[in-house]
Amino acid sequence: MFVIIGYVVALGCIFGAYIVHGGNIGVILQALPTELVAILGGALGAFTVTNQPKVLKATLVALPGLLKTSKYSKQRYMGLMALLFDILQKTRKEGLMSIERDVDEPHSSPLFQKYPHIASDHHVVEFITDYLRMMVSGNLNSHEIESLMDSEIETHHHENHLPVAAITRLAGALPAFGIVAAVLGVVNTMGSVGQPPAVLGAMIGSALVGTFLGILLAYCIVEPLAGLLEQKNDEGSKELQCIKTTLLASMQGYAPQVAVEFGRKVLYSGDRPTFSELEDHVKGRK
Repeated sequence: MFVIIGYVVALGCIFGAYIVHGGNIGVILQALPTELVAILGGALGAFTVTNQPKVLKATLVALPGLLKTSKYSKQRYMGLMALLFDILQKTRKEGLMSIERDVDEPHSSPLFQKYPHIASDHHVVEFITDYLRMMVSGNLNSHEIESLMDSEIETHHHENHLPVAAITRLAGALPAFGIVAAVLGVVNTMGSVGQPPAVLGAMIGSALVGTFLGILLAYCIVEPLAGLLEQKNDEGSKELQCIKTTLLASMQGYAPQVAVEFGRKVLYSGDRPTFSELEDHVKGRK
């Protein structure tokens, strides 16, 4: 929603200022179809050449999510930490082996099903269950598991950054393709030097529209998408860091209440529930 509002404001102000200063919007509209074909066609072709199929697929999957509000909210984090608290509380009372079935079959686990918004996120569930399984096996110490967690989070962040880098490169290329379209328009104009000045002026104006569109598409449309996607990816990594900190605190002997507090402190301040909010939520879910 905010993406659409931002685009409406930006484009409205740009073209509104142009019209207020006496600009003829018809000149832009007349040249728009052919210039867009040249700029977008060239840019998308280069985009396809530059990126591997898996990056292209990841980018196409990521783009629709940019139109939605972030799923990483205070309510989600409270549910996540309540789930971790329930798991750690069960292991403290009944032993690590008591969660073996929950770890192996999270889709049918009463612990996970209490928090459907977390249970439906397969990546988060997989991250939690993988390291709980290692904790149950007892073959690795906290430092070894921390190293594995850091490696996985880094890999997760790198994979999610690939579409960001791809979109950023596309934004950087669009002004150049705008110049290419403008040069082609100038070449066409030079081939018509015998035409009246009014005709030549219109042809030069159409050629300059290509440069304008290339810059507009790059810095008003495409690059902001890359920035927004990067912010969303950072939120996803922060959630994994919260899980990591909580589980490691438990492995080091802290009580579930304290381990969850460790995880709470990792979150960004704008999304972090207060100690009282988290405590009330955990008690309410029992």
